Amino acid sequence: MTLVIDVDGVSVTFPLSRPGLQTIKRKFRNLVSTEKQVAPQRTVLEDISIQINQGEVLGIIGRNGCGKSTLLRTISGIYRPSEGTVKSRGQLFLLAGIRIGFTGNLTGRENAYLYGSILGHSKQRMDELMPSIIEFSELHEYIDMPLRTYSSGMTARLGFSVATAVQPEILLIDEVLAVGDQEFKERSKERILEMVDNAGTVVIVSHSFGLLKNICDRLILLENGLIKASGDPAHVIEVYHGRADPEPPSDSEE
Repeated sequence: MTLVIDVDGVSVTFPLSRPGLQTIKRKFRNLVSTEKQVAPQRTVLEDISIQINQGEVLGIIGRNGCGKSTLLRTISGIYRPSEGTVKSRGQLFLLAGIRIGFTGNLTGRENAYLYGSILGHSKQRMDELMPSIIEFSELHEYIDMPLRTYSSGMTARLGFSVATAVQPEILLIDEVLAVGDQEFKERSKERILEMVDNAGTVVIVSHSFGLLKNICDRLILLENGLIKASGDPAHVIEVYHGRADPEPPSDSEE
């Protein structure tokens, strides 16, 4: 198997205080005092190690605030680890937030072109992709209407359709599939499975355990920034609900 994502001993710490007067005061005290003052911090992820192979679908679950989105953004390169390293091999794209890259006053079609350019696609390539984007999103009669008139579900369909029209080698998904009707969720699941069949790799954060159990090869349960359980999706979900004991994380062994 080909290793495409290697998260090795990653910790992520965020400052709790805002930069400004308090920071200036602390620096001044550190200059005149032998006792150094350290800014208050919060550790969101602690010593996380995960190895993900090509063609694998990995799900990340956990309660709100456990570090799921931070982990995804660290893998994507948005956040820099305070400790440890993240290495990836292949084109990587993070799909997070249904309105990221979109502008309310532009039409759905214009936003699709804008979003496509952010993803690195040329206008010619977007011209070729537009019919399939409209078809998959089912926004035929709405595609030339301003995005501000769209519901959250319509916006999610457009964003997912553009992001997956040209399949990236590695797709990171953060809760986007929680938005939209059941039919769209089913088609999105099929699209993800198509990506995997084409040797794509998917890392997905979701509270939809039914979806994760169907499409994921492995699940990771985060709790307070630590990996509590890792392995078979059904077992990890049982651990989440407190109905099973966690097993030692096995990601670094795979």
